[in-house]
Amino acid sequence: MSAPFGGGGRAAGGLPRLPTPPSGWPIGSYATYGEAQHAVDFLAEKEFGVTDVTIVGVDLMLVERVLGRLSWGRVLGTGAVSGAWFGLIIGLLLGMFDNQGFAWQPMIGGVVLGVLAWTVFAAISYGMSRRDFSSASQLVAGRYDVLCQPRSAEQGRELLAQLALRSPGSTG
Repeated sequence: MSAPFGGGGRAAGGLPRLPTPPSGWPIGSYATYGEAQHAVDFLAEKEFGVTDVTIVGVDLMLVERVLGRLSWGRVLGTGAVSGAWFGLIIGLLLGMFDNQGFAWQPMIGGVVLGVLAWTVFAAISYGMSRRDFSSASQLVAGRYDVLCQPRSAEQGRELLAQLALRSPGSTG
């Protein structure tokens, strides 16, 4: 039986088309994504079938790191600089296609219009927000489990046990 819109249940590369819970047996658990990635790299080096492996972040958290304080001066200055760069790029592109060689007017006009527009947009955005700080958000997990399909889970567990013996202080 085929899917109503064709193509079956999996996309190219074997990934599910829709969000699907991971499957497999746990073969290792790590405190950081880097450690889990290192474990999968180790499995690949040992020529283990890593297409059977999935890294799953467990206990997800949204972490918002505060980068600094915002003020009207900083917001308007950042808007002006961003607009100047955008205007410069647009002006350069327009100036290159002038019939009489390179023209400076589009570049200067682009910078001026970019500064004005981006400064206005930045002021409106900052005025509507109720925050006086800038931040960056990141989705992180409390731990990272490495899962493997049952057909090769035992072999994967044995290889990761070798890795744990080689590197003191690691979990898995």
